[in-house]
Amino acid sequence: MPLRRTAPRALPHAARRPLSACLAGAALACLLSCSGGGTPSAGAPGLGDRLFPAAGNGGYDVTHYGLDLSYDPGSGRLSGTALITATATRDLSSFDLDLAGLTVSRVGVDGRTARATRSGTELTVRPARTLRRGARFETTVAYAGVPRLVTDPDGSHEGWFRTDDGALALGEPVGSMAWFPGDDHPSDKAAFDLTMSVPDGLTAVSNGELAGTRTAGGRTAFHWHSAAPMATYLATVGIGHYTVTRSRTPGGVALYTAVDPRSDDPRTAAALRRLPQIVDWESGLFGSYPFGSAGAVVDHLPSGQVGYALETQNRPVFPGDGDGPAVAVPTLVHELSHQWFGDSVTPSSWQDMWLNEGFATYATWLWEEREDGVPVSRSAAAAFADPAAWAFPPAAPPTAADVSARPVYDRGALVLYQLHQALGDAAFAKLLRGWPAAHFHGNASTADFTAYCAGLTTRDLKPLFATWLYGTAEPARL
Repeated sequence: MPLRRTAPRALPHAARRPLSACLAGAALACLLSCSGGGTPSAGAPGLGDRLFPAAGNGGYDVTHYGLDLSYDPGSGRLSGTALITATATRDLSSFDLDLAGLTVSRVGVDGRTARATRSGTELTVRPARTLRRGARFETTVAYAGVPRLVTDPDGSHEGWFRTDDGALALGEPVGSMAWFPGDDHPSDKAAFDLTMSVPDGLTAVSNGELAGTRTAGGRTAFHWHSAAPMATYLATVGIGHYTVTRSRTPGGVALYTAVDPRSDDPRTAAALRRLPQIVDWESGLFGSYPFGSAGAVVDHLPSGQVGYALETQNRPVFPGDGDGPAVAVPTLVHELSHQWFGDSVTPSSWQDMWLNEGFATYATWLWEEREDGVPVSRSAAAAFADPAAWAFPPAAPPTAADVSARPVYDRGALVLYQLHQALGDAAFAKLLRGWPAAHFHGNASTADFTAYCAGLTTRDLKPLFATWLYGTAEPARL
């Protein structure tokens, strides 16, 4: 809410000022009014997300990240500059950025040196001048160090993984702050430009499209451009000795796939050969592919270091460990479907995570019905019979440790299964295409979803959502 201004009190007749003083006062009042007025305040160090309350920051909206970075695999040192373009959403005397570890050497705002302090994962910036509401401003942060991993409440890790020939950055849910400063919450999406300099012979792969390379002094800089807005948790970079393949799907979507040869086992290669078909099949179900390119990054990390694939924007990441195929077809289907559900339509908060995982799980059920003849009803019955699916409602994970738990995935998919039964084939097909179109490159909440579904039918869906989305008790039958 804008700061409320108090109207100036009228002066008594005997205290009237000369005209020149009145004009000066009027000019000052106009200046305050035109510049936003009021008393500036500090931006909040956290958005109060129910599951990750410290994630993100208040007082501004980021529109673009420009990351100009250099990495030395031998020492593990990352160095460079982040140029963050944002718009103030209120009058700001200071604001915060999320950054874990690393040493900050210089901070500037709009070309002027700014004061900066650190507390935990908060970098507090105090610009030389007040940032008025609605003003566009640029923050420059120069930093360096050896990035670290972030440990989640469920014990999993993300952030910056060192590999034996490079590195791999994974951000979900709050790991992006391990390698660049930003507003690390899914509700603030922005365009990205990443330039990563690495020793000659290595490749740096990131989101978006490769805009160019530059070689000098034994190093090569890779410039990746993401015009579509992206949440920070979806940003990635892989550095290593990759075999790069460029192609297009039959439907015309550009593909860029990078594979560490050590993870290129026959089953992984067979799965990746299905990638063009999967992208086009999902485009038929969910609407036109939402980004300029697709693909995959298949890396090689020590066994057990990661343990999950991740739906990073444009091209999902598969951290192979040599213990089995790095990529399986159902997992590829799941992660690619996130390009619509999670990457283009991004949850407004972390408790809305089921909107990502429920759709991706359901997409896998649809694929298995198409490819293997396993009816969706059988997959739904198996999920229904799993006691772990009923630990909590998918729309209300109780803690941050539950954001990737079974109810978010399987019971989230059961919500969609029940909607299919309630809406019928035609309306459900409209839901699969219409929902990502309605929030294209934006954010959406569970409330947005239930409202959208209500508009597809005259049937009252409240009992369905009360039972399957919000209910704590297991229904008597599927």
